[in-house]
Amino acid sequence: MGFLGELSLPDGFLVGHATRADSGTGCTVVICPPGTRGGVDVRGGGTGTRELEPLAPLANAEGPSAVLLSGGSAFGLAAADGVVRWLEQRGVGRATPIGVVPLVPTAVVFDASAGEPGARPGPEDGYAACDAAGAGVPERGRVGAGAGAAVGKLLGRERATLGGVGYAAVTLADGVTVAAIAVANAFGDVLAENGTILGGPRGDSGELLRSADLIRQTPELPRWASRPGENTTLACVCTDAGIDKRSCGILARVATAGIARAVDPAFTPNDGDVTFCLAAGPQPPPTPGPAASWTLTVLGTAAATVTASAIRDAIRQSTPGNPGT
Repeated sequence: MGFLGELSLPDGFLVGHATRADSGTGCTVVICPPGTRGGVDVRGGGTGTRELEPLAPLANAEGPSAVLLSGGSAFGLAAADGVVRWLEQRGVGRATPIGVVPLVPTAVVFDASAGEPGARPGPEDGYAACDAAGAGVPERGRVGAGAGAAVGKLLGRERATLGGVGYAAVTLADGVTVAAIAVANAFGDVLAENGTILGGPRGDSGELLRSADLIRQTPELPRWASRPGENTTLACVCTDAGIDKRSCGILARVATAGIARAVDPAFTPNDGDVTFCLAAGPQPPPTPGPAASWTLTVLGTAAATVTASAIRDAIRQSTPGNPGT
């Protein structure tokens, strides 16, 4: 298993951003190939989501038409209306007697304190993100849902490190691609592969501090602690592997380990962490048994790795002058 630095999205997947740079917010859409199956894993204590139920293993729908990651907290969920309209106009969605009904699971980050008060993505932004969607390597950094992101907010946003959107992908020995798009807006720090801090709170001299150390030294709620509900890491894993819906749910759960590798602390009551998994491979999944379990183990290992790498990439793309990068 080896990384290719600029490995494109799996065939058929499209990613687009709508960015309100002056307002510090935006949204990011992942448009799926026909027949895509999907799963989701929810870990954060303060999530903001829409239409996750169709991704449940027992739900009737096989998979989504698109997944939307948005800024604007609960208000940003409205951006999905624009995605639904864009897809409907192109005949994309679940067939019904009255026409297609696009399914667009959505998760949001809180970025309301990043820019213009009251600014949040709406239906026009979701539509614009779809218009901008393309194949290849997605744009990263301070774009889309990551336009107002920050990490390491223990000492307040003014001492945090800029976050954003990141991407990573890997090709497996059998030619399958596993890619991840992530929005890094965590309460905790983002750690490099060797455990050093890429993004976190900054001291009086601008030095990066380790949130876990500060938390251990401050057992009672400090006056400078981050307000709850303003943090989240979102990830969407895309693959051309031929796995079913149940396996997508398993893969989303395993991929979530990538958040725990790259973010410390992760899954706090103050975070709204959500991981999606989308699979578009046409071949039938393996027959249940040891071979199928091994396939999921291989894919899950790759998914967790690219999820962690995408979170780190978000910081590296958003803060190129950061001494921790």
